[in-house]
Amino acid sequence: MKEQTKKAGQNCETCVFYDYDEIEDCYYCTVNLDQDDLGNFLSGATKSCPYYRFYDEYKSVHKQI
Repeated sequence: MKEQTKKAGQNCETCVFYDYDEIEDCYYCTVNLDQDDLGNFLSGATKSCPYYRFYDEYKSVHKQI
């Protein structure tokens, strides 16, 4: 899903669902797409990832301040 998301104009590296797998030693998207969503995504019918959410690792720190 990474390539399709970048093609759609999103930065996967800043997404909440972009995780590192230590066993495979790579990053991947953890969103489970249904068949319709995957088809739209692969065909380029969507302009951006509908599941993209910005990941702010300092969000909890902001709440403590």
